[in-house]
Amino acid sequence: MISHYLGEALRRARYEPADGGFLATVRGLRGVVAHGQTLEACRAQLSEVVEEWVLVRVARGLPVPPLGRARIRVRRAG
Repeated sequence: MISHYLGEALRRARYEPADGGFLATVRGLRGVVAHGQTLEACRAQLSEVVEEWVLVRVARGLPVPPLGRARIRVRRAG
């Protein structure tokens, strides 16, 4: 589930030159920003940022917005 979501986030990422490297954002994922000296380093950093962002939202009981058909659904233990 999370790997599919991460893959979709990386496919939707926007990369821009910044500060001698690259800056990445994902539209729809507020606060998700990564920076790297190379495009590959930026992409790797973005993957970590998205994963941590999802885990924090789940831990706080906040919804995780869908990315196309990629969704994170958490059921409460009963």
